Amino acid sequence: MIFGKIKLITILLFLSLVTNSFAAGEAEKPISKSWSFDGIFGTFDRAALQRGYQVYTEVCSSCHSMKQLSYRNLAEKGGPEFTEEQVRVIASKFEVTDGPNENGDMFKRPGVPSDKFINPFLNEKAARAANGGAYPPDFSVIVKARADGANYVYSLLLGYDEKIPKGIKLEDGVYYNKYMPGNKIRMPKPFSKDGVKYADGTSATEEQISADVTTFLMWAAEPHLETRKRVGFKAVIYLLVLISLVYLVKKKIWSRIESKV
Repeated sequence: MIFGKIKLITILLFLSLVTNSFAAGEAEKPISKSWSFDGIFGTFDRAALQRGYQVYTEVCSSCHSMKQLSYRNLAEKGGPEFTEEQVRVIASKFEVTDGPNENGDMFKRPGVPSDKFINPFLNEKAARAANGGAYPPDFSVIVKARADGANYVYSLLLGYDEKIPKGIKLEDGVYYNKYMPGNKIRMPKPFSKDGVKYADGTSATEEQISADVTTFLMWAAEPHLETRKRVGFKAVIYLLVLISLVYLVKKKIWSRIESKV
């Protein structure tokens, strides 16, 4: 009897410890934000996309690649819609390794619109060495990598807090983020108020910067979102009309049969 009580107490203590350890690292539910691209008629905010590209270039691109994008994509309809001249200027600011030339040597040249976005590191080992062993993920489809992706990315960017809850111990080079699973993240807080000076004069609050870059990353992950939604809406209308016609034809045919009977 005594052994049974001791066993029960031991189990309860173990469960309590496990529960506390999970609670300490439990991520909060992401902020639910209203986005221009939400819903069946959703579209991208062109100004937000252009600001988001600026944020990515000035802040994020020093660590995170976007291997699936070319500079010419920035001029495509449904995206940031920079002019072709603007894209040529944007691409030319980057130095691209090309070759080999006629002597068999690699060489550097200014970027052109057809070039892929420049990778900040030569390879994964170089990326890990520059980031304390952590590998910065590629941003091409990062928004699609998580459920409720846009809200998750937006929340993560705003989720840094200097007030660390009890029970969470941070190692060197690790930061607390209340929206990150486990609450630990190696990426330091990326944005601060007025950390970016927007070309269009928009006030650069942390919320604005985070929303703009999230919008840009959403477009990068789904560049044909607007076209897909337009085609989907037209398909639904077409099916509704077709179903209505089939129903009317069926009703007419059966009315003749019933009249003969």
